[in-house]
Amino acid sequence: MAPPGPEGGRGEARKARSPPGRPFRGSDTGKGVGCRVPAPRGRAGQDPAVAVWRGTGRWADACPPASPSVPGSPVAAATAPGKKITARLKRTLPVRGPQAPTLSELMRWYCLNTNTHGCRRIVVSRGRLRRLLWILLTLSAVGLILWQCAELLMNYYSASVSVTVQFQKLPFPAVTICNINPYKYSAMKEYLSELDKETKKALETFYGFSEGKSKVRRSVDEWNSTGSEFFQQIPLLKVEDFPRMATDLHSGQKRKIEGSVFHKDSSIVNSGDSNDIIGFQLCDANNSSDCALYTFSSGVNAIQEWYKLHYMNIMAQIPLETKEKLSYSADDLLLTCFFDGLSCDKRHFTRFHHPLHGNCYTFNSGENGTVLSTSTGGSEYGLQVVLYIDEADYNPFLVTSTGAKIIVHDQNEYPFIEDIGTEIETAAATSIGMHFTRSRKLSKPYSDCTETGADIPVENLYNKSYSLQICLHSCFQKAMVQSCGCAQYAQPLPAGAEYCNYKKNPNWMYCYYRLHEKFVKEQLGCQQICKDACSFKEWALTTSIAQWPSTVSEDWMLRVLSWDKGQKLNKKLNKTDLANLMVFYKDLNERFISENPANTLVILLSNFGGQLGLWMSCSVVCVIEIVEVFFIDSLSIVMRRQWQKAKKWWNDRKRGSSGKALQASDVERQGHDNPVCIDEDLPTFTTALRLPLPQDSPLPRTPPPNYSTLRLETAFTEQLPDTLELGQH
Repeated sequence: MAPPGPEGGRGEARKARSPPGRPFRGSDTGKGVGCRVPAPRGRAGQDPAVAVWRGTGRWADACPPASPSVPGSPVAAATAPGKKITARLKRTLPVRGPQAPTLSELMRWYCLNTNTHGCRRIVVSRGRLRRLLWILLTLSAVGLILWQCAELLMNYYSASVSVTVQFQKLPFPAVTICNINPYKYSAMKEYLSELDKETKKALETFYGFSEGKSKVRRSVDEWNSTGSEFFQQIPLLKVEDFPRMATDLHSGQKRKIEGSVFHKDSSIVNSGDSNDIIGFQLCDANNSSDCALYTFSSGVNAIQEWYKLHYMNIMAQIPLETKEKLSYSADDLLLTCFFDGLSCDKRHFTRFHHPLHGNCYTFNSGENGTVLSTSTGGSEYGLQVVLYIDEADYNPFLVTSTGAKIIVHDQNEYPFIEDIGTEIETAAATSIGMHFTRSRKLSKPYSDCTETGADIPVENLYNKSYSLQICLHSCFQKAMVQSCGCAQYAQPLPAGAEYCNYKKNPNWMYCYYRLHEKFVKEQLGCQQICKDACSFKEWALTTSIAQWPSTVSEDWMLRVLSWDKGQKLNKKLNKTDLANLMVFYKDLNERFISENPANTLVILLSNFGGQLGLWMSCSVVCVIEIVEVFFIDSLSIVMRRQWQKAKKWWNDRKRGSSGKALQASDVERQGHDNPVCIDEDLPTFTTALRLPLPQDSPLPRTPPPNYSTLRLETAFTEQLPDTLELGQH
């Protein structure tokens, strides 16, 4: 027997006899016996769902609400209830997707709808073994992605670079030329006469050296009768019992060596014969016991170093204008000049005064804003000059070689000719072929270089573009002024400072050597402060030498050159007074070396995309889905659950404080907390009768049949057979 419907057994019989696909339309009187009304969870203000009886013998989760049709209206009578049921079912079914109420439902929805095939296979695969294999494959792919992405990040932050080499044409560089002898010895004699006399006396006493006399050593007592302030300031010593005892070559007295011993020539001292070790001692003027002995394995080096110290002390007291007059002029140094096959003269050279090399001259300095360029590579199209060295006017104690020094540099760079200059010899033709390289390095974080030197806390004393050498020399000069109270002669003067000399700074030599020792050992901090320049230019030089002039051409060339200089020179030139110099490009190609980041943000994103696509067939959209589901939606679900728990706790607390009992309407508003919604299976007729009812409503009973009120509505197109029989009776 079919269960009774809301309109009696005859109604159920008509429903059972209705053709398939035709919905049975019962009474639209709202909530009857055949419908249960649990409030849908989380949807305030929505009509409650009603349970309808299906032909399968089970109660559906929802049924349409009472129809708002007007009694007697043909349109309302003709409305099919199937559409209403379908719409109501769609609105009241459990929500799937990003708005799922639980994390398990959310994860299941994600795995079924994501573009990552591994997650989908985990859910849809049948059998534990196949599902386990897909879990292992997916986790392995995730592990590989994490590993590869970590490698990419490490490579990205390793600041590696790639090098690019290019070749192109270039202008001609600046060429600075200096005579090895800084000043004419004939013009400097009045300043150096006393020093030269003391030096000759020392050589005669030590080694029996004399000019035009027999080589007999001079006695110490004979030398002491004359006195010497130079040897009193810096005494020369002959080490006899190294390193304990030494003899003062000026006074002849033996003294005990105290303090530090520094070997200027080598870290290894000649141990074969201690008599060969000669040096000088420097002591603190304020503390005579604080001394340092500087030894040399060769007497030549000892005498020359001792002479240079006194020479710098003398030159520091001579005004700059006077020193420029004492050095060589452009007419004195330059005999002939050709550039790019055309004649040139002293107007193409710019003079600047170097403390150690006197007047130097720079070709193509760019001082007037014009930088020359060569049209073709090769020795015929470079710079060709013949230099007059004048070996006879050299200082015999200051320099021991003959020739000139040159340096090839950029127009904005300072020529450190004492550090990286190239020497050319006399009576020879020196050919210097050049290859130009321009380098560009990346600054932080790729390398510790500086663009302009503005971030280096060292004042540039050279008024040229920044370089590491400028920074180191400027840093040392600054430390010299701070520690010793005066500036070292070989470097530019800082503002407000003056060069060191005995009269004003009697302790400067000892202070200078001590400070230089710290500088070499990197204890001053200059090497830590100064950085390489990010952009720099370099000329690689290839030098070749040939005899010049040749034996067969020597006679006429010297005569012609002597005639050209005849108005200023009163003697015939010798080939040892001349030097021929050629500076040229071997080719006109520039090698440009630049650093580029090996890993940029674009490359990093591309690598990430490649790894995601290779291992998980995932794209940016997939990543967005992961972020949305695992972060946004998951967080929203957790927060919503916590909010519901907090709200329920607050409502229970309020009811407990007011003493009110829990109403049936409150139970219905709890949504999924309603016991009706706990069971996933649809309720049967028997279980539907056990559902909790509101306290104010009476227990529903099956109403007695009232056949006179049964009517067929327009939901059926024809009258049923049982109603025909009833009408006949």
